Parts: sequence; C-alpha cells; structure tokens
Amino acid sequence: MTSESKPLVVLTNASVGHGKEPILSDINLVLRPGEFVYLIGETGSGKSTLLKTLYADLPLLAGEGYVSEFALHKIKRRLIPYLRRQLGIIFQDFQLLSDRNVYDNLYFVLKATGWREKKHIQERIERVLTSVAMLDKAKKMPHQLSGGEQQRVSVARALLNEPKLIFADEPTGNLDPDTSEEIILLIKELVKADRSVIMATHDYNVILKFPAPTFRCQDGKVISVLKPKL
Repeated sequence: MTSESKPLVVLTNASVGHGKEPILSDINLVLRPGEFVYLIGETGSGKSTLLKTLYADLPLLAGEGYVSEFALHKIKRRLIPYLRRQLGIIFQDFQLLSDRNVYDNLYFVLKATGWREKKHIQERIERVLTSVAMLDKAKKMPHQLSGGEQQRVSVARALLNEPKLIFADEPTGNLDPDTSEEIILLIKELVKADRSVIMATHDYNVILKFPAPTFRCQDGKVISVLKPKL
C-alpha cells in the first residue's frame, strides 16, 4: 500500500443511527486499500449500525461518507445494489438460504447480481469454494454443515463478486474458540493490496491473538485505540 492509495472508506463528521436518533456522531474514519481493522464496543454501542450505514442498509444521518466511489450522504436508492456489488458482507448468523444447498446458495447470489453465463458462474463458485476449503461440500444443505463450515460458505459468498471491501459483523459470535481462530485467519487472508476488511467483534481473545488497528464505539463516539481495554 502506498500513501497515494485512494481510500475505500471515508467518514467526515458523520452520524449514524436508527430513524433520526443518532447512536454514534462526529465519526471521522479513513480506511485505505490493504488495511484490516477491528470495530469493538459493548452490545448496543453502534457497531452493527455503523456497518449497516456503510453498506447503505441505513441512511447516513449527518456529515459525509464515501464507500468506494459512492457518496452515502446523497446516494440514490437505485444505486445501492451497485454499491453492494463492490462489497462482501459476512454475518454472525451466516444467513444461508436453508432450502438450497451450498452451490445453489452461491448461484442465487451471482444470478441476483447480474451474472448470466452458466459456465462463468460455475467457475466462480468452484473458485471461491476452493479458496475456503469447501468445494467438497458444494452439494450439502446448510443444516448438514457445522457452524464453522457455514461461516466458511459465508466467506465464500462474500468473495463472489471480488469485492474491494469486506464487512464482517461479529463473524465468530456463534463459533467455539478454535473455530473462531480458523475463521479469523481465513478473513485476514482476504486482505490484499487492493482489498480491506472491517470486522466488528466483541471477541477480545481474537483481538489479542491477532492484533490490528482498532476502533471502539463508546459513549456515542468512535475512537481509535492503540490497545483495547479488556
């Protein structure tokens, strides 16, 4: 990463929240390509709200915000799908479709985001499943997989459209410690010169074992912390 790298995320004097009531305000944040950062804080402190604002599930309440080339403070509804195609999102509860197998879960996403050629779809699905060591589980239904395996599929799904930016919202929240470490290692491997990750977590053991720049949501603010207070 060079100092000239164009930021993937910029928030300036931003406020986020539900409805018109801000949960976090005066947020100033810059994330450049090749960076991995943690977002920490107590339950209800605004971590998920901030992430949802960054992928335009919630509107920016005040200030300015940019994700990739999209301006959150004035984004049109019709442009939100195009923003999300540049993002990968990993959820705590996996959010796999329970009525279809692993392959068809990923197939559904690619079709929904404009892929048409079956050959290209198959090649892309096989590539991302291979990258998370789940190709041999392509025909399994979600209920036939362990929590860690379901989260691996979620990571694969996040990679389908080769995103520059990945949001991971408590990705280890439903996993045991050993599996959590596997998933964190997998997510950290996603960081490349042109790709960044923001990971919201309350798993401080993970932060201690895999340290990275950290931002804390506390008392309505987002503050940079050199070393998280446990």
